[in-house]
Amino acid sequence: MRMMGLDFGSKTVGVSVSDPLGITAQAVETIVRKEESKLRRTCHRIEELIEEYEITSIILGYPKNMDGSVGERAEKTREFAKVLERRTGLPVILWDERLTTVEADEILRDSGVPRGERKKVIDKVAAGVILESYLGASESERRKGAER
Repeated sequence: MRMMGLDFGSKTVGVSVSDPLGITAQAVETIVRKEESKLRRTCHRIEELIEEYEITSIILGYPKNMDGSVGERAEKTREFAKVLERRTGLPVILWDERLTTVEADEILRDSGVPRGERKKVIDKVAAGVILESYLGASESERRKGAER
């Protein structure tokens, strides 16, 4: 029951994976995207990681606006979710990611990571925060908070 957490951005995709029991999340890598409109290489790398870690589902950060509305970035994320489902055959769950980058930055700052180094790893740490949030949610919170 290993899950993958993704923080999908216009230039990068942060990747995390859960342990085999689905209890904790570990940051894995940041995939750098050459162009926002090109997804083939990004999807290929995600597929490699799915195979390597034997992933059974994907938790994709859903960037709602602070007021809960859905903006352009959330729409692009929803489109990416459809692409991932089609390419991988795995369920993709959209999970509210508001403030995860802020939380990831606090984690890195509190860990003593210098500001210049944080930028290199913040996306994969944010993916870990997204996945940890999902893993820590109760079943009823998961049903209420997840979107498809």
